[in-house]
Amino acid sequence: MTALTYRYCALTDVGLRRTNNQDSGYASPRMLVLADGMGGAAAGDLASAITMEALREIDRDLDPEADGTVLDALTEAVSIANHRLGEVIRDNPLVEGMGTTLDAMYWDGEKLGVAHIGDSRIYRFRGGKLTQISVDHTYVQSLIDEGRLTPAEARVHPHRSLLLRAILGRDDLEPDFTWLQPAAGDRYLLCSDGLSDMVQDEVIERSLRLETIDLSATELVRAALEGGGLDNVTVVLAEFVALSEPLEESLSCADGRPQVVGSAAENPQPRTGLVSSESNEALEPRPPSTPVDPEELRYAPRPAPRFRWIRITASVLAIVLGTAAATAFAYDWSQKQYFVADYDGTVAIYRGVDANLPGLSLNSVEQTTRIDLDTLPTYSRQQVEGGITATSLDDAKRIVDNLSSQVREPAPTPRPTPELTTVPTSPASPEPGDS
Repeated sequence: MTALTYRYCALTDVGLRRTNNQDSGYASPRMLVLADGMGGAAAGDLASAITMEALREIDRDLDPEADGTVLDALTEAVSIANHRLGEVIRDNPLVEGMGTTLDAMYWDGEKLGVAHIGDSRIYRFRGGKLTQISVDHTYVQSLIDEGRLTPAEARVHPHRSLLLRAILGRDDLEPDFTWLQPAAGDRYLLCSDGLSDMVQDEVIERSLRLETIDLSATELVRAALEGGGLDNVTVVLAEFVALSEPLEESLSCADGRPQVVGSAAENPQPRTGLVSSESNEALEPRPPSTPVDPEELRYAPRPAPRFRWIRITASVLAIVLGTAAATAFAYDWSQKQYFVADYDGTVAIYRGVDANLPGLSLNSVEQTTRIDLDTLPTYSRQQVEGGITATSLDDAKRIVDNLSSQVREPAPTPRPTPELTTVPTSPASPEPGDS
C-alpha cells in the first residue's frame, strides 16, 4: 500500500449576520478538528474553544503501548472536553445550555480515527464524487431515517437546526467513532453548518474540484457568504498525496505549522471579508448585487392629481375589504397550524400561531403535558419559551417526545438537620434505707 501524507488548510469567516465567531477550526500534520459552539454569544465561543483545547492536547506522536490507538486518544479527549464544559457550567450557571458540535480526524500514518457529534459535517471527495461521511445528529435527520422526510424537505424544515446530540457537559455524551482509510487524491472537508445550510452539495463538489485546497476553501467560504452568510462559516480541508510526492509551497502548508482559526485562535477574525488561514489578511468580499437602484424607486413618477378623491375613496374601500378578507383567511389558516410553547410553567401544544390580531386570538391550547420547564436544559427551555413551530400535530407530538427525553430529575432539596436539645434529668430519688 502506498504511504500517504496530506496537505491541509483551515479558513473561517464570521458571516454576514453574526458579530462574533463561535466556530473553531484546527489543522496540523496529524489532526483536523472543527467545533461549532452554541448557547449564546460568549458561551458558544467558550464551548468550542474549550473543546478545541482538549483535542489539541493530544496532537503529538502517540506511544501505542501507553496511549493506545488514535481512536482511543480521541475517545479520551472528547470525554475530557465534555467534563471541562460540565465544570465550567457548574461554576457559572449563567452559561448553562452552552455546548458544541465536533468533527475530529486523527492520522496515525495509515488510517484516520474519526470522532463526530452534532450537525457539523465531514465530506469526502474521491474520484470526482462527493460523499457525506458523517450523519447529522439532528431532529430532521431522525425523520429522514424513519422515512418521514426527504433530504430536500429537511433543508427547509423549521426545526432543521434542532440538535439531538452535542457536547454539553452532561453524562449523556454519545459521539460516533469510526475508522477511515484514505487513498491518494482524496480530499476531506470538515465544515460547520454555516456552509452546509447555505449551499447545496453540488456547490461543495464543484468547489472541491479546484486545483488546490486553498482555492477550494476560499471558494467554499465565499459561496456560503453569497448564499446568505446567516451563520459563522468554517472549513478545514485535507488532501492526501503519496508520501514520495513533494508538498509544494504553492499547493498548501508545507512547513508543517498547525493552523488555528475562529474562537480558538489567539487573534480574533475581522468582522468582514475572508480571512486567510496563513496570513490573517482580509480578502475583499464580492459586492452584493443590487438589481434595482433604491434611488430610482425613491424618485418614481407620481400619478397626476386628476380624480384624486375617487382614487383615495376606492383605495380606502379596497383596504377595508381586503383587511376583512385577509383576517378571515388568516384565522382559517392559523387553525391548521401548531406550535409548542410555555403554559403556566409547563410544555404544551398549541393550535394556531404564536401571534394575535386586534380583538382576535389566533391560538389555543391543544394539549398539555407534565413536563416542567425547570426540568429542561437551558437551551431547550429557552426554545420552548420562544415557541417552537411544528408542521403538524404529529410533528408537535414528536417535539414534545424529544423534550421529554431531555428532562432532568430535580436535585433533592436538602433537609435541615434537626438541632439536638439536651433534656435535663431530675436527680434520682434516694432509695429507702439509704443514708
